[in-house]
Amino acid sequence: MVTVLWRRGAWVLAVGVLAGSLAACGKPAQTTHQGGEAPKDMVLKVVTADTVTLLDPAGPSEVGSRTLQANLYQTLLTMTPDKPTPVPDAADCQYDAPTTYTCSLKKGLTFPNGHELTSSDVKFSFDRMLRLKTPGGPAALFGSVASVSTPDELTAVFTLKKPDARLPYLLTITGASIVDEESYPASKLVTDKAIGSGPYQLTSYKPGVRAVLAKFRKYKGARAALNDGVEVSFVSDATSLTNAMTQGKADFGVHGFGPGALDRLRTANQVQVVQAPSAEIRFFAFSMKSLVARKPAVRRAVAQLIDRQAIAKKAYGDRVTPLYSMVPPGFGGQVDAFRSQYQEPSKTAAAAILREGGITTPVTLTLGWTPTQYGAGAKAEVLELKRQLEVSGLFKVVLRSVEGPRYQQLARAGAFDLYHAGWLPDYPDSDDYLAPFLRDGGLYQNGYRSAAATKLLDQEIAEQNQLDREELLKSLQLLIAQEAPVIPTWQGQLPVVAAKGLQNVAEAANPLSFVYFSGLRK
Repeated sequence: MVTVLWRRGAWVLAVGVLAGSLAACGKPAQTTHQGGEAPKDMVLKVVTADTVTLLDPAGPSEVGSRTLQANLYQTLLTMTPDKPTPVPDAADCQYDAPTTYTCSLKKGLTFPNGHELTSSDVKFSFDRMLRLKTPGGPAALFGSVASVSTPDELTAVFTLKKPDARLPYLLTITGASIVDEESYPASKLVTDKAIGSGPYQLTSYKPGVRAVLAKFRKYKGARAALNDGVEVSFVSDATSLTNAMTQGKADFGVHGFGPGALDRLRTANQVQVVQAPSAEIRFFAFSMKSLVARKPAVRRAVAQLIDRQAIAKKAYGDRVTPLYSMVPPGFGGQVDAFRSQYQEPSKTAAAAILREGGITTPVTLTLGWTPTQYGAGAKAEVLELKRQLEVSGLFKVVLRSVEGPRYQQLARAGAFDLYHAGWLPDYPDSDDYLAPFLRDGGLYQNGYRSAAATKLLDQEIAEQNQLDREELLKSLQLLIAQEAPVIPTWQGQLPVVAAKGLQNVAEAANPLSFVYFSGLRK
């Protein structure tokens, strides 16, 4: 197990995360062959509308790239469905002090090309990633790492600039993958190969068409493949995905089906349609550059009126789950802070909030949204919120639709009083649902400033006692609910489609939306 004990000070570190969310792991079933034909390899066929832009984990990557990376590379630690905290993959790790994190590698680790995997490869991988600092890449997440040293071939020591309770969880992401230092240049990204020590090795790859993964039989880790390989076909639309599944051309399909296609597949009952948990959320953010939105009573009144159940039903056909905190259920320290603060939607309570704040009604709000970035339900969602606010008689809502990158620019510039947005975290920890919205310079910084929030963030990152850290995270969520600079609306689901006999389907889907193939078997 991963030891997270500061031995000299008896500090315990364990950061809660969405349990039951990653790939099923275990040992393959043993079979005996006593004559006749040899058993055929269990090679699974996968179909997806994902786009893969980069196989190199040191660079920027979207969901499609992370799926291949997660199956081809190995990380020091990983997540499994039966554990709420990281478990060893390439190494067993522990804190020796608040700023010293030591990882002891397993003996006999190798890459598919026969090269040994040692602590030198670990140091090279992190030094390379941090040196490249690729825009949109993982380097920014590891700002607390001062250096990686190698006392011997099986030991890698992370020295931190300051205590960072997130580190074990950061070490599970694809950006923390270990690469072969003899095969990767130190000063540039690689575009044409992937040499990792994960459950699979890449045997064939044609970008945008096909990737063939064979089981790496010398893999030593928590996610050993229960199948012999995977053939991934990349298609462009829901029709192609649906046809591949219903015609028996694929065993597993993910990303790109759409609600209509999924409903038809459920009705036909030819395949499994499984809704796996997703870490994706939607929310509305107030711009503090707006004189109207800057008033706490206005924000709190909107939070008091919003009916998440109605949004989930009318805009998404109940294919999403109402969300009452910026941190979804299952993550450490999660609390339904908005439900605690506002109870049920209430016109009377909202009117009282505005009256106590000295606000004259109706309040005019400009609500921004984009038709392209946040899915087909975005328009229905903003229309439903507009209806809810206006039917109260307390607000007049003006919708403003803007396309693409211009939308984000205008949101940051304060062109809207309130705007629609979404988030999918980079690492599986509650902090990544809070810091991006509360820290200066955060991705979704809307101008909100709070000394209390900043203090709590600093404390929870440094806190190495899990129970105490969860209390700090709860306090942060309650503070957000009280001041309402952002209002969460729903948590997504990740639908996957599989052949009737395929096992461990839900467990294959990572909440961060990529897929581990290793647990799948017929």
